[in-house]
Amino acid sequence: MLDDRAKTLLKALVERYIADGQPVGSRTLSRASGLDLSPATIRNVMADLEELGLIASPHTSAGRIPTARGYRLFVDTMLTARPIDLQTVAPELAAAREQLHPDQPQRVIAQAASLLSNLSSFVGVVSAPRKAGLIHHIEFLRLGERRVLVILVAPDGDVQNRVIFTARDYTQTELIEATNFLNAHYTGLAIEEVRERLKHEVDALRGEIAQLMQAAVQAGEELAERSDAVVVSGEHNLLGVQDLGHDMAGLRRLFDVFEQKTELMRLLDVSSRAEGVRIYIGGESQVVPFEELSVVTAPYEVDGRIVGTLGVIGPTRMAYDRMIRIVDITARLVGNALSSR
Repeated sequence: MLDDRAKTLLKALVERYIADGQPVGSRTLSRASGLDLSPATIRNVMADLEELGLIASPHTSAGRIPTARGYRLFVDTMLTARPIDLQTVAPELAAAREQLHPDQPQRVIAQAASLLSNLSSFVGVVSAPRKAGLIHHIEFLRLGERRVLVILVAPDGDVQNRVIFTARDYTQTELIEATNFLNAHYTGLAIEEVRERLKHEVDALRGEIAQLMQAAVQAGEELAERSDAVVVSGEHNLLGVQDLGHDMAGLRRLFDVFEQKTELMRLLDVSSRAEGVRIYIGGESQVVPFEELSVVTAPYEVDGRIVGTLGVIGPTRMAYDRMIRIVDITARLVGNALSSR
C-alpha cells in the first residue's frame, strides 16, 4: 500500500520517464510532481519505492526508472481512461476511418495492422475474423494412387483445398458417391458439429465414407488454424527503440515470434475473452516474455459478436493512455467496417 505522496511521486516519475526516456532524479521529480517537498524527503520516498520493486536505479545514473511492476501499478491505478467518442476523436484517428475499406475482410485486417503500426510507431498485430466453419459443399477428386484432393466450400464462397493421403486407393466413382452422400447429410453444419456427429455415426457409415469424412474434418480444422490468420505490421520499428537496441538476441527471438505467428495467435485468442482493452507489461505475457516489451490488445466485434483481436506491441516505455485510445478506436473502426459489408 502506498500513501498519496508516494503515489503522486511514482506517477510523476513514470510520466516523466515515458516522455523523456531519461532516469528521473529527485530535483526533476520535485518539479514534475508539484509537491512542496525537500530533496531529502523525495529521496527517502524513492528509496521506499525502490525497495518495493516499483523503480530501479541504473548503474550509470543517480536517477530512477520504472520497473515492470511500477508500470503495472501505474496502468492499473493511476491511468485515467477517458470515454472515447468516434465522432470527436483526434484528426489522425478520425482519418483512419477512411483507410478501412470494407470491400474485402482480409484487406481490412491488413489495413488495420498497418494503421496500428503507423499510429503507434511500434508493431501492429491483428487476428483475422474467426469463421463459423460452416460447410456449404464438399468434394473429393482423385489425384493419383492414395492421393485425394478435398475441396471445402464455405457459405460465403470461400474455397479451401487440401491434398490428403488415404489408407487405400479410391476410384473416382467411389469418391463421387462419397461426395454425394456427405453433401446430402452434412452440409450446413459447422466443422465442430460434423466432428461430434462422426463420433456417434462412424460405425453406421460405410468404411470408405467414414474415412474420407474424418480426413475432410481434419483438413478443415487444420486450415482454420493456419498461422496467416494473424497479420503483423511494423516489426522494423522495434529496431529503432532505444530500450531494445542493445539486446539483439532478444530481438531475434521476438522476430521469430512474429515469423511463426502461432504464438501470437494464442495471445490474441486469450485477449479476445476479456472485455475492452487489455495490457500485458514487461513479460507478463507468456507469448511475448520480454521485460522491455508491453502488449496492448482489444477484441473487435462484427454484428455484435467478438470475432478477432488486435493490438500494439512496443517497449514498456510507451504512452499507455495514447496506446489505449489507438487500440480501442481501431477495434471499433474495424468492427464497423466489417459489419457494414
